[in-house]
Amino acid sequence: MAEQQKTKEIAIINQQLAVLKEQANKANAETKTYMEKRDELNEQFKKLRQEIYELKNERNSLNEKVKTLKQQRDEARTKIRTIIEEIKTRRQKITELKKKTPERSRQELQKELEDIEWKIQTTSLDLQEEKKLIEKVKQLETQLNVYKKIEQQNKKITELRKELKTLETKGDAFHQELTVTAQKSQEIHANMLAKISESKNIKDEADSQHSAYLQAKEQAKPLNEEIKKLIEQRKKLQDAMREEDERKKKTAEQALKEKLGSQAKEKLQRGEKLSWDEFQLLAEDNPQTQD
Repeated sequence: MAEQQKTKEIAIINQQLAVLKEQANKANAETKTYMEKRDELNEQFKKLRQEIYELKNERNSLNEKVKTLKQQRDEARTKIRTIIEEIKTRRQKITELKKKTPERSRQELQKELEDIEWKIQTTSLDLQEEKKLIEKVKQLETQLNVYKKIEQQNKKITELRKELKTLETKGDAFHQELTVTAQKSQEIHANMLAKISESKNIKDEADSQHSAYLQAKEQAKPLNEEIKKLIEQRKKLQDAMREEDERKKKTAEQALKEKLGSQAKEKLQRGEKLSWDEFQLLAEDNPQTQD
């Protein structure tokens, strides 16, 4: 193949390579864009998953707190119901005791009891009279005991009401805290669900970008293969031209050498003095001349 033809083919190949490289660079840039977008989305997905994990732990912790508060509130309510029932029972006892209340007031009975006890202690009484007074004391104490029982029940009811008020305050506090905590848990749960939905969309988009990346990479493959093929063709042509140049150069050098050698021989035959280069040239062609 003539050198001019090879040069023409190399020029054509360079034109084709320029077009293909431009297409390949565009495809590679597109591939890089897809890859960077995919990696960015995957990083966002990873960050969201961590946020979801933290929200889930916070929600679960709040739910445990809600569970504890509910248990404390229910325990308080159970105690309240028990105390209310006890108060009702004691009121019923008071009602029953009031039916047995003497006609005379407690103060009158107490004064009479104290007077009799004082009389027994300070007065000299015969046995019969003392027995009567002692029996009277017993009767008065029995009657006063009804008032004492009513008083004990009222005192206990007062204590129970105080305890009831404390429990109601605690129960309300538990319920209020439970309501606030449950609301916060619901808000966090809603936020978590929103982030789960967002992470799913981001993951889908990342997968889409990855698919586009693979597709673009696959589309760039034939371009790169064609570029490689053309580069190999150009290299073969360039090697062939280089070999042809070397061959021509060697042929020219050999022709020049032979010409100079012939001229040196003619000078030698004429008895003319040879230059060192001419002598060396003749020596290379004839070892005897070297000797």
